[in-house]
Amino acid sequence: MPLTGGTFTGPELNGRLLPGASADWQIVLPDGTALGDIRYTLQSNDGALLYVQSRGIRHGSPEVLARLGRGERVDASEYTFRTSTLIETAATELDWINKGIFISVGGRQPGGVIYETYLVR
Repeated sequence: MPLTGGTFTGPELNGRLLPGASADWQIVLPDGTALGDIRYTLQSNDGALLYVQSRGIRHGSPEVLARLGRGERVDASEYTFRTSTLIETAATELDWINKGIFISVGGRQPGGVIYETYLVR
């Protein structure tokens, strides 16, 4: 599934997702569990490019997964959506990103997905 747009905001970086260089691959198991391989390119407001690869899982009760499948709004507390996230950049001022370990908590919305990504220190 191509990713066509979006933004990111944080205490140190803000920017946008670059369409055409981003996609989400999923394997959906018979019980509705989704195994994700999400790869996307971000561009910071300062012009730095960041390559992001997230691998994760989304699971919940059959009823909740059915509601998500129908595109309904479902509170993120009703299911689990977590990824391990690798971020790479050639921007020397952001070299700390290349050395970071990141985890993300996802939430599916009717119009897209929201991730909260954390640097583990």
